[in-house]
Amino acid sequence: MSAYVFVPALVAALLVGIGAAYLYLQRRSGDGAGAVAAKAQQVMAESETQAKEKLLEAKEEAVKIRTAAEQEAREYRAQSQQIEKRLLQKEENLDRKGEDLNRREREFGDKEKGLDELRAQLEDHKRQQQLELERVAKMTRQEAQGVLMAQVEQDLRNEVARKVRESELAARDESERRAREIVTESIQRIAADQTAEVSVSVLPLPTDELKGRIIGKEGRNIRALQQATGIDLIVDDTPEAVIISGFDPVRREVARVALNKLIVDGRIHPARIEEIVAKSRQEVLQRVKEEGEAAVLEVGLQGLHPEVVRHLGILRFRTSYGQQVLNHSKEVAFLAAMMASEIGADVRIAKLSGLLHDIGKAIDHEVEGSHAVIGADLLQRHGVPAPVVHAVRAHHYDEEPQTQEALLLIAADAISAARPGARRESLEAYVKRLEKLEEIANSFQGVQQSYAIQAGREVRILVKPEQIDDAAAQLMARDIAKRIESELSFPGQIRVTVVRETRAVEYAK
Repeated sequence: MSAYVFVPALVAALLVGIGAAYLYLQRRSGDGAGAVAAKAQQVMAESETQAKEKLLEAKEEAVKIRTAAEQEAREYRAQSQQIEKRLLQKEENLDRKGEDLNRREREFGDKEKGLDELRAQLEDHKRQQQLELERVAKMTRQEAQGVLMAQVEQDLRNEVARKVRESELAARDESERRAREIVTESIQRIAADQTAEVSVSVLPLPTDELKGRIIGKEGRNIRALQQATGIDLIVDDTPEAVIISGFDPVRREVARVALNKLIVDGRIHPARIEEIVAKSRQEVLQRVKEEGEAAVLEVGLQGLHPEVVRHLGILRFRTSYGQQVLNHSKEVAFLAAMMASEIGADVRIAKLSGLLHDIGKAIDHEVEGSHAVIGADLLQRHGVPAPVVHAVRAHHYDEEPQTQEALLLIAADAISAARPGARRESLEAYVKRLEKLEEIANSFQGVQQSYAIQAGREVRILVKPEQIDDAAAQLMARDIAKRIESELSFPGQIRVTVVRETRAVEYAK
């Protein structure tokens, strides 16, 4: 509270107290009135003394407060003056900056006008030069652009062809890596059909209720069957069927036979599954042996190593584009033998090569590489004659064929694989595919003639040498191959061969 309010209030309170005491004493009765009056006077004197002291203290406090307030006011005024000075300085700075900006804006405006004038002059010079060039060249701008673009396009194609040629030459030094990439690309391109044909079997069920029993409580039956056979079982929404999936054809057959026996037996639990799978494996292995021996006996080539016969029997359960590989091998053997007898080649070597040429497919899911190379290595380890090993290795040009029997095997394999109906392809679709191959090849500029040969496994293109150089021929082969991949569906692979031939003829007189 301020001292100016506190001091009068205190004095008023003291006066009220003194008055109240005086009135109280006046009302008292007669005895002791004098003593009381004296006491009252003493009290009043003391009160006045205390009031004076309090008044002095209040005045001193008021002086202190007033001094502090004046000091604080002086400090506030000094700060306000400093702030006002800074604001004035900032305002002056802003004014100067505004003037600079206006000056720069005027300068930029002048420069922009100068640039516009210069740009207009340049456009005039450009039009005059263009008219002069058109007059000298006797060509319009559009015609000159067309000529230039054609030249640039031709140079670019030549450069691209040269680069492609260099890349191909460099790739030959890494033939093994290149071969794996090509095989991988081919597998990816036809993965759906190939996988479905070689890795999946479908077992029909009498009723859909059996699916629950095959799965078992918490899946224990299907897990036991998968662990015992190494094959995946797929129980989905397919009505009354279970899909057996795996890359090993023998294991897949064991799983199919075991599951069929379990369904007939009716007792489906882990212990029974292991017992049935063991019996089914013995049956399938015995069947593999019998199939191999029957094929050797049918072709008339007894005396082969038992392991070779066993692997031959595995082909009974392997298919390629819908064609059973063992039947295909026997057919190739007979075709090769007949052609060998016609031209005077070794009939036994040709027949043996035909029977064993795809034996690598029995283990190509276990060993990396081409089935021709895998099969040749297998035959070499088991004492098969060297000409047969060479023919098997060369029947897909993994090495260059050097013998008549090797060439006969290539021809017989193509005939058996690509003849109408051999691979579930109708005659009409087969003919259309050959026609489409030639049509794609003939659509390229510079092609003189094209031929689909080897039952559609190769297309050979003859080009005009004066229009297509060596580098462009390499580029054309790649473009045609890509076009075939994008527009055609076909089994296996198709070789694209571009032939460029230049002949110089002169007569001596």
